[in-house]
Amino acid sequence: MAALLTSLDSLVAALRADRRQVIGPTVRDGAIVLAELDSARQLPYGWGVRVAPGGYRLRERADRAAFGHSAGPQSWKAYLHPPRTELWSTRRGESPAEPDEPPPRYAFLGVRPCDLRAIGVLDRVLGQGKYPSVRYAARRAATFIVAVNCTEPGEACFCVSAGGGPKAAAGYDLVLTELIGADTVRYVVEAGSEKGERLLSTLDTYPADAATAEASAAVDAAAGRMGRALPPGDLRALIAEKRDAAHWDDVASRCLSCANCTMVCPTCFCTTVEDTTDLTGEVAGRWQRWDSCFDPDFSYLHGGAVRTSTRSRYRQWLSHKVGTWHDQFGEAGCVGCGRCVAWCPVGIDLTAELAALASEETAS
Repeated sequence: MAALLTSLDSLVAALRADRRQVIGPTVRDGAIVLAELDSARQLPYGWGVRVAPGGYRLRERADRAAFGHSAGPQSWKAYLHPPRTELWSTRRGESPAEPDEPPPRYAFLGVRPCDLRAIGVLDRVLGQGKYPSVRYAARRAATFIVAVNCTEPGEACFCVSAGGGPKAAAGYDLVLTELIGADTVRYVVEAGSEKGERLLSTLDTYPADAATAEASAAVDAAAGRMGRALPPGDLRALIAEKRDAAHWDDVASRCLSCANCTMVCPTCFCTTVEDTTDLTGEVAGRWQRWDSCFDPDFSYLHGGAVRTSTRSRYRQWLSHKVGTWHDQFGEAGCVGCGRCVAWCPVGIDLTAELAALASEETAS
């Protein structure tokens, strides 16, 4: 049953009263970033963004929308699958010990449908399967998710053509739809879990009535305003057939192998392991940190790297993302958030590169 909120103050207060660390979007350093929120006042009211290949800029809005912006430089992956994690530590003469700390009680506020889908992908990759990550599963189980249906996609968004859409699917505890009026902002809220229903029952809400239809119409309209689109057809088959395409050289001439695309991607999950010691040699530890297939050492096998060229590393990343993920996990690894487009320093656009490969296939 949908209800109506006229303010997010009570929602944030209720989440904090439940001893949760509320993580949500806020404005900092010229971008909309994720950070801990002490109150709803820290949300990016009145701010939107302009996005282009290799470009991201804040813009002021004429209204007080809190979620009138597309995906920023960070994703929720950083909280569920942190960039650096201690696996164990030890002192000289002692046995190694794993960290014995309970997982943080996060509440994610403002999870967009593309990011909600990305969390679902990570759930299947890291939380399930034959060798699940105990740490990931514990963090995920302790997290409360407040999703936000998208009513204003950005110029780099292409979630619809990636198999998703602006409406949140399964995986949330509560979902909001922001309705922007001339002088007011309202939120249609629905529960998606028992935890969500319990929290919703503690809030001061009003009957949604006609606002439910208004919310549905706004989300449906957003589906037709995507800034970009993947080329039609079977991309998995296209990638497999175009392993030797000349276009890979064109991409390689522009790509810096900087790994920005994998760092901002909400589903890239690759890691490496590092062993460390302090200056005295008394304390040692083992850490897991993010890694990238763009790192030449990522493919190192006794004697040297397998993928020595930028061409081979970019091809590996794109082939895995839209092709061989299907073989490993039964789905693609791209959710259409557009982050790799916006945060590539040279403006390489995944949708344009796939279209170029498809055109080359047609011309051959």
